[in-house]
Amino acid sequence: MATKTHYDRTARWLHWAMAAMILAMIFIGVGMVASLEARPWLMALHRPLGLAVLGLAAWRLWYRWRHPAPTLPASLPPLQARAARASHVVLYALMFAMPLLGWAMSSAGGYGVVLPGGWVLPALAPQDAALYSWLRCAHGVLGYAFFGLILLHLSGALYHAWVRRDGVFASMARNK
Repeated sequence: MATKTHYDRTARWLHWAMAAMILAMIFIGVGMVASLEARPWLMALHRPLGLAVLGLAAWRLWYRWRHPAPTLPASLPPLQARAARASHVVLYALMFAMPLLGWAMSSAGGYGVVLPGGWVLPALAPQDAALYSWLRCAHGVLGYAFFGLILLHLSGALYHAWVRRDGVFASMARNK
């Protein structure tokens, strides 16, 4: 059986769509903190987009389980291979944790998560000011950590594309 060298179309679509959505979420989140005037409409965009990320993360994890990633090149040093695997685990964890923390934070603050069409999601946490404060802090800190990990992921991708030229970047970047 031939070794898989590229992600299929669905995996690539999920990756790039979620990358765009997650980056948008990070910048929308920064905008919500920076501008009280824009906060209401940014929040109205941030919440449903976060739930979309959560749903796509679940689909992506299921899809990844059913369609494993291509193997890393044998020439990759073991420490780099372990770092790549660990960073992907943390990326997936954050794809779930961030929307769930945001939802729980909204619940604890007494703010219902209202989706387009007026559908209100059930609360994930009891209304509690101290819990809201803690969740808001955790959501913010993990947001910065997520952004840092994305930059590290991008750096690794570019390292594979421009320095190692080992096909790792190409496996997600184009059809084969």
